[in-house]
Amino acid sequence: MLFNSYEFIFLLLPIALIGNRILSENYSARIVWLLSCSLFFYAWWNPVYLPLLLSTIAFNYFVGAHLRAKPTKLVLVAGVATNLALIGYFKYAGFIADNIASLTGSETHFGDIALPLAISFFTFQQIAYLADCYSGLPQRYRPTEYGLFVSFFPQLIAGPIVHHAEMMPQIKSIRRSTAVDKSVGLTIFALGLFKKAVLADGIAPYANGLFDDPQACQSATLVHAWIGVLAYGFQIYFDFSGYSDMAIGAARMFGIKLPLNFFAPYRSESISEFWRRWHMTLSRFLRDYLYIPLGGNRRGNARRYRNLMITMLLGGLWHGAGWTFVLWGALHGGYLVIQHGWSHQTKQLSRVKQTWVYRLFACATTFIAVQFAWVYFRATSLETANQIVGGMIGSNGISLPHALLNRLGGISRQLAIFGINGDSASGTNFVMALGWIGGLSLIVWLLPTTQSFMRRFQPAWEYTSQSTISRLPDAGFGPVIPLTWTPSLAWSLLISLVALVGILSLAEVSEFLYFQF
Repeated sequence: MLFNSYEFIFLLLPIALIGNRILSENYSARIVWLLSCSLFFYAWWNPVYLPLLLSTIAFNYFVGAHLRAKPTKLVLVAGVATNLALIGYFKYAGFIADNIASLTGSETHFGDIALPLAISFFTFQQIAYLADCYSGLPQRYRPTEYGLFVSFFPQLIAGPIVHHAEMMPQIKSIRRSTAVDKSVGLTIFALGLFKKAVLADGIAPYANGLFDDPQACQSATLVHAWIGVLAYGFQIYFDFSGYSDMAIGAARMFGIKLPLNFFAPYRSESISEFWRRWHMTLSRFLRDYLYIPLGGNRRGNARRYRNLMITMLLGGLWHGAGWTFVLWGALHGGYLVIQHGWSHQTKQLSRVKQTWVYRLFACATTFIAVQFAWVYFRATSLETANQIVGGMIGSNGISLPHALLNRLGGISRQLAIFGINGDSASGTNFVMALGWIGGLSLIVWLLPTTQSFMRRFQPAWEYTSQSTISRLPDAGFGPVIPLTWTPSLAWSLLISLVALVGILSLAEVSEFLYFQF
């Protein structure tokens, strides 16, 4: 079941809220009710994998209990290895077999292995729980409380990867949601639905026109390659932003605050800042449970760069079993190495780095680097990705639609001197694509984030105390228009219109891009 579906919006979510309200005075019954709704939500996709989810919950609950009572490294290693083996079989067995077959010439294969929904998310979440049980951090929880922690439906399918320190205190002290919770939650959910159903799905055809057409990949000229890549860059931006908002909004309706997972990453002025804003909970997991245990930056720059590369390579593999994802992770690892090397060499430029010109240059450079990497994230093969990158750097020349060149008149002859010629591409599609890219650019760099827009009402877990608010990334580079939501009639009417447009755009329901991970 998808958030952007009639079944969720008009069936599961209202029923879950009504049941939660009826059982508001019975803590145990409410926990069981929300757990049941979450399991139903998961089983809707494919009931076959519900026993798998329940088995992992039961296994990790008992391993965690053992580690809490008697911390044993052998038990911890066995528990983590079992979780990794599970995700390794379902997600990577086919990839490994295909590579072995390619190297040896054998015909080893595993056939088609269906990837259980959300396995990457609930596996990492439970690995973190086991590690903390070994360190003696978590309290004792009931099986139903732990089950709800893992499977709570607003965050189950595509994150955020929640930490028990954030969720369990809220679950154990679960309270009746207030009118403020519901109005704030509905507003955030409506904004997320609009981002997904209208913005992300609206620009998707211009990205698919490049990446899903082998001929287009081979012959894409500089302008057309960049249009397709930028279209995908904005598609995944608003797709993930929309999902993150809908998850936070749905949870808030039950009085639970999820952690932020997305915070205007295209306003970042460095790659490390990008990862503090993009998939924030995954970045936190990789930092706390991989990068720091590897040594972090404590053993010199050479070790630091090695640890960065290992972390990002594994982060790339987490997203998918394919060499395109490995290379995507390697690119981001390389970006981080270059960034830290540059920062180490230019400490004396601290004043220059605060200037408007430098910040603009840094933001633009980071944005372009991220777009190049998205090619490998989206492409179906390395060959296809390399063809598109070739087009982006002009290896196939530069061309514009004839319809546009004809409107330019004499200027078109001057453009031809520089190798800019016409082609038969649809001028209408070209102009529409540019319009989408331009419009979404204004939203990204001018409008406030959903979290900033709702800031007065503590939209996410990070807003529960002043100390955590102070650690949030600021708005980033961009002249943001100061808009703030208040429970007024004007805002209610506007958000209702936004919600209506989002619902009317659900005629063709599409999955969130992060569902495949």
